[in-house]
Amino acid sequence: MNLIIRKASVRWTAGAEGSSEARTIENQNLTKSKSHSRRRLKGKALQDSTELIAAAHAGSFSLALSDELGLKARAQGETITTATVTAEHLAAGWTIRNIHLNVVARLPKMTQAKFIDAAVRAKINCLVSRVLRANISMNAKLETNT
Repeated sequence: MNLIIRKASVRWTAGAEGSSEARTIENQNLTKSKSHSRRRLKGKALQDSTELIAAAHAGSFSLALSDELGLKARAQGETITTATVTAEHLAAGWTIRNIHLNVVARLPKMTQAKFIDAAVRAKINCLVSRVLRANISMNAKLETNT
């Protein structure tokens, strides 16, 4: 079985100054990747595509979660979403089979129940989640200072 697994993470932050920001914070080759033909790189184009999809999904989910929580630029805290894309070589060719979202949030004024409800709604309503036909799983964790 041939598998390709790629990850990308996005950190969404909001501050008291009224600003919010989402940045890609982790990927393997995304910042170095360039468009090349498949013939020349023999699979490198697929690797680049899976990384781009992971980054797009992590970013889109982070924005959807921000909307679901009503955070926008009004709350302090951060969320970190890592999307892991798994592509498998099937008889029909390379196919994205699974995407796993791992979400960790540090939101001082948030309850666990409200966070989990918002994370599930964001996973369902995220633009990239809706466009992909892969199995999308998720873990979501609200970290509290105790």
